[in-house]
Amino acid sequence: MDRESKAGKFEVSRRSFLLGSAAIGVAAAGLPVASIAADNLGMPKSIDNIRPFKVDVPAEALADLRRRLAATRWPDSATVSDRSQGVEQETMKDLVAYWQSVYDWRRAERKLNTFPQFLTTIDGLDIHFIHLRSPHETALPLIMTHGWPGSIFELLDVIDPLTDPTAYGGKAEDAFHLVIPSIPGFGFSQKPTSTGWDAQRIAMAWAALMKRLGYDRYVSQGGDWGAIISDTLARQAPAGLVGIHVNRIERSTTLPPDAAQALKNGGPAPDNMSADEKKVFDEARDFLNNGFGYASILSTRPETVGYGLADSPVGLAAWLYDKIADWVFTRGAPEQALSRDDILDNITLYWLTNTGPSSGRIYWENLKAGAKLSAAKVPVAVTVFPGEVYRPPRKWLSKAYPQLVYYHQVSKGGHFAAWEEPELFTEEIRAGFRPMRS
Repeated sequence: MDRESKAGKFEVSRRSFLLGSAAIGVAAAGLPVASIAADNLGMPKSIDNIRPFKVDVPAEALADLRRRLAATRWPDSATVSDRSQGVEQETMKDLVAYWQSVYDWRRAERKLNTFPQFLTTIDGLDIHFIHLRSPHETALPLIMTHGWPGSIFELLDVIDPLTDPTAYGGKAEDAFHLVIPSIPGFGFSQKPTSTGWDAQRIAMAWAALMKRLGYDRYVSQGGDWGAIISDTLARQAPAGLVGIHVNRIERSTTLPPDAAQALKNGGPAPDNMSADEKKVFDEARDFLNNGFGYASILSTRPETVGYGLADSPVGLAAWLYDKIADWVFTRGAPEQALSRDDILDNITLYWLTNTGPSSGRIYWENLKAGAKLSAAKVPVAVTVFPGEVYRPPRKWLSKAYPQLVYYHQVSKGGHFAAWEEPELFTEEIRAGFRPMRS
């Protein structure tokens, strides 16, 4: 059954939605790119500030993108024949040619619009989110958060199997009501105009969102920044949060102290480590030495790199594609893990919303906020995917996650787990949250 025909099966939450239509001030090339849905979806009026939302990009914005792609000024070729200096020019030229002449944003737009989307104002910012209630009344509410350089596109393929497991070979008792927000400064969420939107503040906004939707008992899940936000929620432990699942682990809170010191000082792996632990240590060192430059830039000079990301679609595409290629399970070959259209859906969303610059500021915000090293106060489930850049063993997690109820290392998938391996990811979410349902 396709997504459009299944959409009628699901009942959107009827507790707290404000109806009507309005414009949203998200812009690309000076053009609005989305609007509030004009229909009322059959929902009653509410005092809560939640408005239906529909993506509707003007044709002028897409024509402007194609003009910019056609006018690309290419750099000289790299002096090496591999990826050691960045994305190879032949790869980028092939991607851009497809983007300019074949890729269809309207297809991506239709995919987004098959899901019920909304805006709500929290702490002064409009937050965009998908909200889909399961047909199973005993479903567990779950808020899932994407990361960088991803977006809500990472999570779309797991929505149906998580909300309606019986249609995908699962059991009704594994069902979830799903809330999938866009992080402030990403996608169709509003861009902060003042400082302070670090993971702590975003986590508090997510707790406010779940309360506004009427959920008094819920769980949280995430990878990349979504994992950091979920981890932060677990340390804040707001009323109603019963647990989290993450598929990305923070090194600063889980590395053994002697290993962390060795990484900082450039020393060898501690002698008391097993061979497998030393491999994890060596991979962490390699990432910090050779793969962490993007984060150093975004943590210290996001505005400087932002000018190029806002002005050049090819510059933006290379910036995002490079990290997607680095972090998928098929290292350096992202089209073997994701389709070219999948990759361009995500890149085009960044371009049309001009969120290349604003999305990077979360790194700067978190650096300024400093490390928060307290332990999680709720049960935690962890899935380690083999293509993740840091894959700690279970015993390293005991201090950060004293209530670790689920830990599983799987055989395939990378940093973008839900995007790369939606079926396996769905199985892990179901298994990870089972201990938290009672």
